[in-house]
Parts: sequence; structure tokens; C-alpha cells
Amino acid sequence: MKKIHNPEGVPQPIGPYSISNIFENLIFLSGQLPVENGELIKGDIKKETELIIKNIKTILETAGSSLDCVLKTTVFLKNMDDFGDMNEIYGKYFKNNPPARSAIQVAKLPKDSDIEIELIAYKK
Repeated sequence: MKKIHNPEGVPQPIGPYSISNIFENLIFLSGQLPVENGELIKGDIKKETELIIKNIKTILETAGSSLDCVLKTTVFLKNMDDFGDMNEIYGKYFKNNPPARSAIQVAKLPKDSDIEIELIAYKK
């Protein structure tokens, strides 16, 4: 049975969806935007990526998991020219045994964000 996981301390959903769902030992995270104190952060893809991954880390840890348990990520970028800077920050968090990943340029993201990251992980 699926369990909805909407922990405190991270940006809450802006629509009819859950931050994450847990099914058996798998955790499915909805796309995370660079939101801090209720405000979307824009203009510095490195800072945006860092903020998203820190929020993801919190979500995973409150679900009994960690960044080391991430199996697959999908990174949505508004501009593929930001890939190198995003990748630099992303690489700091996924140094050893990195997850599978797709990076896709999209026309538009919610709240006109520059980046969104979703993922699948497992519980320890």
C-alpha cells in the first residue's frame, strides 16, 4: 500500500500532489523546485541546484533513506546551457556510486523555475 510522505521543513505542494510516496521500500519524489522560505530562488543555477538537493536530502532522511539510496534522477532544465554548472553542484552530492540520470531541457517549468529535479530512491 502506498504511503504519502509530506514532511515538514521542505516546500509544500502547490497543487493536488504529494511531495513523495513510499511503496514498500521505494520512495518516489515529485519534482522539487528551488524554493526557500516560500520563495522561488532564480538567477543562479548553482544555488538553485544546491537548494533543491538539500531539500531532497531532508525529504529522503525523514523517510528513512539518504542520497546514497537514490536510484534514478531526472533533471529538468529551462536552459541546457546551465548543464555544466548544475552538474558541478550535483556531482558534489553524488560522488560515489551515482544514480542513473536524465537531463532534459524543457520549454517551461512551474513558477517559471530554471530547474526541477525528481527522483526514485529506496529505503535502507
